[in-house]
Amino acid sequence: MVPLSSPIWYILENYIYALPPPPPRIRTKPLEVICVGLPRSGTESLQHALLTLGYDHTYHGWDIIYEEPNYAQEWVKLCRKKWFGPPSGRTTFTPLDFDPLIGHSTALTDAAASVFAAELIQAYPSAKVILNHRPDEDAWHNSISTTIARGESLWHLWLMSWTSGPCFWSWHVYLRFMWPGLFRCLDGNVERGVKGNGRWVAREHYAMVRGLVPKERLLEWSVEDGWGRLCEFLEKEVPKEEFPHVNAAKGWVGHERRLARRYILGALRNVGVGVGVVVGLWYLCKEILGLRVMMAV
Repeated sequence: MVPLSSPIWYILENYIYALPPPPPRIRTKPLEVICVGLPRSGTESLQHALLTLGYDHTYHGWDIIYEEPNYAQEWVKLCRKKWFGPPSGRTTFTPLDFDPLIGHSTALTDAAASVFAAELIQAYPSAKVILNHRPDEDAWHNSISTTIARGESLWHLWLMSWTSGPCFWSWHVYLRFMWPGLFRCLDGNVERGVKGNGRWVAREHYAMVRGLVPKERLLEWSVEDGWGRLCEFLEKEVPKEEFPHVNAAKGWVGHERRLARRYILGALRNVGVGVGVVVGLWYLCKEILGLRVMMAV
């Protein structure tokens, strides 16, 4: 992959795929909860739980892709500040960096919260911190290796990501910045980074959070814990409904298909019957009709 410091990306980001900047959000309610666990650690279940407890809005990684207006290009700017900041390495983040993107949220979970865990903990010192995790490290590693790590193998999405601004930024923010940065593979090979570095990155991440957050402000929690310890920590009454369990393997496939439809529509709007139609029809045949396409390399 072309290094992210290359002038080529500057041209692509600031000219070819530049979108009108979205309106900055204004914080009207404090950010109360930051869930800094890594992806595939019950993040979507936790989002639904926090929404049930009244934390509206609880921001999740899928928001970065689906929300309108879309702030993906603004997240890329924050990623550049984090990993490509001044040579001194003394980059400081404050609410002035985050609120224009998440000012409508009272809680965070998944991608942004884990990628910017240290920065968010420092920027919002009064927020409670939940370190969500999966007790079985092997199960977590297998889950993330068969979901996030396979992103680059979805070449039809990669191809369509070049056909429109929104598609470009959806791919760019995750496959070139957030996941590579989180799993120490800014060379762009997410699969190698997740599979090779995932376990030690997780251990290092959890140790960092424990070192940054006072014990009285931190809850280590897993989905298996359900409502009890979560509600006690947040000083909320336990809801009568069962704890939500979402985003299993079927949920991830559903998101991939939803994202593919989004890319197809973006391609069709911008290049008509060209790449969008060909790749779109191929995808529909492969994923919806269940046909397997064998390609000789």
